Order: sequence, then C-alpha cells, then structure tokens
Amino acid sequence: MTPGLTSRVAARAACTRHPRAVVLSIAGFLVLHLASIPLAAQRTPPTPPPIEAETGFDGLTNGVSPQVDFDLDRATFEETEGPEDGLGPTYNATSCAGCHGTPLTGGSSQVAELRAGRWRDGEYTDHAGGGVVQDRAVDASIQEHVHRSDNVLALRLSTSTLGDGYVEAVADSTLEAIASHQPAEMRGLAVEVPVLEADGATAIGRFGWKCQHASLHSFAADAYLNEMGITSELLPTENTSDGHPIDAFDTVPDPEDQGEDLGAFVRFMRSSKAPPRDATLVDRREVRQGEALFRQIGCATCHMPDLVTAPAGTAVAGGAYTVPDALGNRVFHPYSDFLLHDVGTGDGVIQFGGARTRNMLRTAPLWGLRTRSHLMHDGLSLSPHDAILHHDGQARRTVRAYRELSPEQRRQLLAFLGSL
Repeated sequence: MTPGLTSRVAARAACTRHPRAVVLSIAGFLVLHLASIPLAAQRTPPTPPPIEAETGFDGLTNGVSPQVDFDLDRATFEETEGPEDGLGPTYNATSCAGCHGTPLTGGSSQVAELRAGRWRDGEYTDHAGGGVVQDRAVDASIQEHVHRSDNVLALRLSTSTLGDGYVEAVADSTLEAIASHQPAEMRGLAVEVPVLEADGATAIGRFGWKCQHASLHSFAADAYLNEMGITSELLPTENTSDGHPIDAFDTVPDPEDQGEDLGAFVRFMRSSKAPPRDATLVDRREVRQGEALFRQIGCATCHMPDLVTAPAGTAVAGGAYTVPDALGNRVFHPYSDFLLHDVGTGDGVIQFGGARTRNMLRTAPLWGLRTRSHLMHDGLSLSPHDAILHHDGQARRTVRAYRELSPEQRRQLLAFLGSL
C-alpha cells in the first residue's frame, strides 16, 4: 500500500472511530473560510426590498398604534379646548382638527394663519408677540393686529399631517442625498433645525412651510402654542399680545399641558395612513401618460414620487425617536423632496437657515392633492393649472416646458394630478 493511500485509510479509520473529529474538521474549515471574507460582508445582511406604506382615507391605523389607541388619540386631536384648558389668551383654533380636517381628521384645510415680521438692513425680526399673528382672543382688549412697522406679511395654509409618520422616519442622509443629486439650478436646501425634545440636538427639517421642524413632537408643540395658545413642557412660555403681557387673562399655570395631549397628538400623526391615489383613475391611459409627462418636463425633480424610510430601529430626529417596525423600510409616494426651494413664491419669512431661505419654501407634497381646493402656501391658487403657472425661479424651466405642451398633453398632465 502506498504511503498516501495508507494515510488516507488511517484518516478514514480515525474518523470512523471518532466521528466528532469530522465535525471539528468541518468547523475548522468554516472558520478558515469565514476568516477570508471581509467582516462587513459577514455582518451586513442584504437589505430587503421596501414594503409599500399603508394608505387610505379610512380612519384606520397604519400599525404604529393599535386601532383602539389610535381612535382615542384621534378623539384628543379633535377635542375642543377652552380657556379652562389653557386656550389662548390669543389663538387661531380651538382644536387640532379645526385646522386639519379635510378629507378626514389629520388632513389639510382652507384655513390660513397670518405671519408677520420686519425686514430691514438684511435682518429679519418677528412681529412683536411672535411670528404668528393670532386671529382670535379671549378678550377684545388683547386682540392682535399687524403693526405698521411689519413689512413682511404672509398667509400660510394649514398642511395635512396624514402620512407624516413616514416622513419623520426618513433618514437625514436620504434628504441630503436627494439634494446632492438634483441639478445645480434646481437643487433644494436641507436645513438643520433644533429638535425640541432632543436636548439641543439638531436634525434636518421637513415639517412646516419652511422645514422648521424635524420631528412631529416639535411640530405639535409649536402648533399647540402658536395656534391654540397652550403651553407644554417643550414650549412652556406664553406668547404676548403684540408684545404686551397677557397674564391677567391667563388663569392656568404653565405648562398648561403636562404631556398627555401632546403625546396623543404625536401618536395619532405617527399612526395615520398616507393619502391614497384615486384607485378609479390610476390605470387610465391619460393618467399614465400624464405621469410620464410629469417626470419628463422636470416636475418630479422636486416633487419626488418615491421615498423610502430608514430601517426599523434607526434613530432619527436627532436621536429622539426610533423608527418602529410599522414604519421601517417603507416606500411611500409623497411627491415632495421635503427640501427648501425658491420657486418665485417665497413669503419673505426667515425661521431657520438664515437670509438665504427668505424666499424659499418647502416643496409642497402633492399626495392628497385632489382633496384640496386652495393650493400653494397662501391658498390663492385655485387649480393645479394656476399653481403651476405661479411657479418661477428654480422651476422656471419646468414651467416653460409645461407652457409648451400641446392642449392634449396638458390635459393628460392635469388628469394625473387629479389622481393624486
């Protein structure tokens, strides 16, 4: 018997007598094999394809909260507040649903707030008493008014909050990547803003007409104070009335909300489904052709059809919020890049980002467009056609392309918008 054959027979005999040696040999091979693979490849499983976000105007939860909790939180969102709850003394609305109710609770509105301030020598200053001039007061003596010195006046429609849980769950890096890949002449601006609940941390803003908030918690606290006059632990100080104290009319100690209502508002918004397309129109030929034209002439550069949320477990909003399973790795269709752009309709107000943002506004999400009768930030455009023609600045080339469409093509594009 040859030496090689002898050794193989001996080895086979040894394995027969000691089967554990076989296991150890295989284990050794695996250790050596895995050691040759880069650690990143070993530890990073392939990313699964994103799941479609929940949509619907049906009043059902998207899965973040159980339905029973969602219904309770919606009731709080709809609840009418009074002075005994801390309402006012100056305010715009008596409930969240008063400004967010079309086509159902959490949606958009024809209601517009009034903002005012002063622009002088390259400096912007809010109206005395706060940037929002409230339209209502618990006493006529403290009714707010625009000052003669206010040379910046702006109406802003209340925006829809439906589907905003998905928007909050988008990673900052995703918004930054969108901006970096846009053509220079149409590039959006991502602004860092404070996250009120994150102990001084900042994140990229995405809520409000100026992208002034990065989290729904901060957004809700701002609205509770500036639209309803109710203080919270995040914003515990009352506004004044045109700069004058209102203590004599405020009988509830601050903060007026200890977190219960604010928490309900945030859970409700995070749990709401995104606006759906009109299922009866999506498959129509003219709608499909209109969508192709929408992309072809450049509308989709800013009104981006598709975004994907961060994976579940990712910290967002300056680390203050962790993306839950129901929102993680979801693809949704807002038709917005949630960045600031100058499209010739700027309101002159500066909130974050400095003077460069003075004439910039957030790209308005187009999902749910068919449910709105007043468009653009000021609500003065009454049809998609009018709204398109009011664009300028960074959108000038796209508007020119729209004007050059044939009547049939324009009808197709508007049919597509009517399906959103």
